[in-house]
Amino acid sequence: MSDRLALAFRGRNPDVLTCIANLSNDEVFTPPELASRMLDGVAEAWAASHDGDNIWADKTVKFLDPFTKSGVFLREITKRLVDGLASQMPDLQRRVDHILTQQVYGIAITELTALLARRSVYCSKWAAGPHSICHQFTDNAGHIWFEQRQHTWVGGTQTVETADENGNPVTVAVDGRCSCCGASRRALDRAEGMETHAYALIHTDDPHSVIREAFGEDMQFDVIIGNPPYQLDDGGFGTSARPIYQLFVQAAKKLEPRFLAMITPSRWFAGGKGLDEFRDEMLKDHRLANLVDYPKLYDAFPGVKIRGGVSYFLWSREHDGPCKVLAMEDGHPSGEPQARYLDEFDILVRQNEAVSILNKVRAFRLQQMPEPTLDQRISTSKPFGLRTFFHGAQAPNGITTPVKLFGSQRISYVDRSEILANPDWVDDWKVLTTAVQGTSAAVETMFLSNPIIAGPGEACTETYLVAGRFKTQNEAERYASYLRTRFVRFLISLRKATQHATRDVYAFVPDLPMDRTWDDQALYKRYALTEDEIAFIEATVKPMPSVSQSKAGA
Repeated sequence: MSDRLALAFRGRNPDVLTCIANLSNDEVFTPPELASRMLDGVAEAWAASHDGDNIWADKTVKFLDPFTKSGVFLREITKRLVDGLASQMPDLQRRVDHILTQQVYGIAITELTALLARRSVYCSKWAAGPHSICHQFTDNAGHIWFEQRQHTWVGGTQTVETADENGNPVTVAVDGRCSCCGASRRALDRAEGMETHAYALIHTDDPHSVIREAFGEDMQFDVIIGNPPYQLDDGGFGTSARPIYQLFVQAAKKLEPRFLAMITPSRWFAGGKGLDEFRDEMLKDHRLANLVDYPKLYDAFPGVKIRGGVSYFLWSREHDGPCKVLAMEDGHPSGEPQARYLDEFDILVRQNEAVSILNKVRAFRLQQMPEPTLDQRISTSKPFGLRTFFHGAQAPNGITTPVKLFGSQRISYVDRSEILANPDWVDDWKVLTTAVQGTSAAVETMFLSNPIIAGPGEACTETYLVAGRFKTQNEAERYASYLRTRFVRFLISLRKATQHATRDVYAFVPDLPMDRTWDDQALYKRYALTEDEIAFIEATVKPMPSVSQSKAGA
């Protein structure tokens, strides 16, 4: 067994956990390098709050990964404790037995990940099996626990007639959602023996009860760390899928660890379906001590497409102050970490360098009043009530009162009577921008589509938003020129977490009078930006080509 133990804790190349494929976009395995960086941060925070003590040399510290998948966090913790406790417990077997039975705990998210995590940590899918490196477990789960849970369905309106287990006729709802996590019943109300994705920690009002069930007692964990499921794989996708990672963050906080470190998508910074309350809660929580952001696609998780990037945070129960924010690019810090209060704005401004620029813009006063912002000018989706897939005739011939319609990939014509919303806008000069801008395949540098000027007698489908309406062509052209500036698109980028460029991403952009033409130089001067601030904007935002014709599509 001593040879097996030595082999278990010897570094290997390649590491098998760098080679396994993700189960799905909602169950993303954590690369060992990223797990290691997070554990380094935990160790630094522990030392700072414990007079320089080494957390890996403390045999009383308890660790929990409450959403373990590959077991990478538990494995890396175990390896560090094996080294750190060597002088206190020279016997390797005794040391390993103590660590795995007294310090390292996990709750798996599925039966499959439970087996995988046990294999990573115990070197056996059975904790009490003959190949396990721990000799003290009497059951095969060890301290990596999993029990199947069921969703609690509510709100069903459609039913079917069926029979219960005794053959008695019953009426059963087939729709509705889970009251705990919001899962769709149609997608996840599955037959017995199939995975339900009803994760234990978020299917209870009392997370402590899960701990008692899993480990036989109510335990106090010093460190909770992990990478939770991000969204429900129940028919939605991308930004349409229902996020659930915020539920895990909230449940983990209820367990009151000394330190909590978690990876999440960064979409909550400025957007995300159903994340407004969570964002407000996180920004106001001054126990957030560190935040490390990976805005670039694939940087944290190679090959995994997570729109808006990912980040991890370190929450400290005893911390009460600003949060150190650090951005990473290509695996390296893109600058120095900056300590700042995250609730300075209603969203989290990702770039530290952007904060001073935004403060100058927000501090500008017009006749003792703050400048209005463009989000009040931008239309909501479907400005004329027409869906993206709607198309009219190819030519205006035969249409009584034709309206030229800008739509998805082509221009068509409809009768004015077919305009379902805001028919009076048809007579205005309008500036249109696409409701979706950018791809998930590269770092975005435009942030806004090239504006289209639509004149009287013209409208659009929901492919576009009406970014502004004017009485004259001159005003519309000046406004389009304003939207093309790097300055405006930089301010948009601060709120644009995904491809979607809805009206809320314009909330930092000043709504300036269109009695003149605004260019970047005039805007930099108006807000007294420094050379460094200008250089940062111009390094972030690509120049937008001008439109030669005064009215695109004419």
